[in-house]
Amino acid sequence: MTVLIVGASGATGSKLVEQLLTKAYKVKVIVRSPEKLPESWKTNDHLQIITASVLDLSEVELSNIVSDCSAVASCLGHNLTWKGIYGQPRRLVTDATKRFCDAIESNNAHSPTKFVLMNTTGSRNRDLNEPISFAQKCVISLLRLVLPPDVDNEKAADYLRTQIGQKNKSIEWVVVRPDGLINEEKVTDYEIHRSPTRSAIFDAGKVSQINVAHFMASLISDLNLWNTWKGQMPVIYSKSSS
Repeated sequence: MTVLIVGASGATGSKLVEQLLTKAYKVKVIVRSPEKLPESWKTNDHLQIITASVLDLSEVELSNIVSDCSAVASCLGHNLTWKGIYGQPRRLVTDATKRFCDAIESNNAHSPTKFVLMNTTGSRNRDLNEPISFAQKCVISLLRLVLPPDVDNEKAADYLRTQIGQKNKSIEWVVVRPDGLINEEKVTDYEIHRSPTRSAIFDAGKVSQINVAHFMASLISDLNLWNTWKGQMPVIYSKSSS
């Protein structure tokens, strides 16, 4: 089984690569700066490094890259710099999601490809009644105006929810919504919910990048877990944050 990961050089993406390699999967990564990757990756026969910008690849190139992949995982995000937040591309996550879905569909595979999108608790699952307070609505509306990455994450999740939907023959998807990312070295106990159990603005929880990576890898490798969450937007918290 081959898995493609984009955003593999980031804090969560790199941990997802390690999780999948530990499970003996073949992994492809698309990165712009391979020199920043661990040396152990460059000599690993189970890892293929593709040097490119996702949005610069042609439709044919993307189709070829995903042709032998049974799963695609996106950990793409905007760098927390002025250029990363306010520069181009403003719709990195959304545009990459659309392009990969188009590439997957173009191959007409006999079985659906799994697509796992790392997102945020700031994105609501509008298929569910996820009530939020008036104060939180006001803050989120302001964030949409001043922080383009928030809108990007929302639109990427909405694309999978509304355009790919629940009955697509080529793609099955899960949007993973972590809250308050922190760095830890080891996987710890965590919990998964259909919707946030606390306010992402006023009472945010925490979850380590390695726990998010572990859950994403488990979704890819565990069919029962996948069938539990496909077509949904599960929220993940580390139990210590409760």
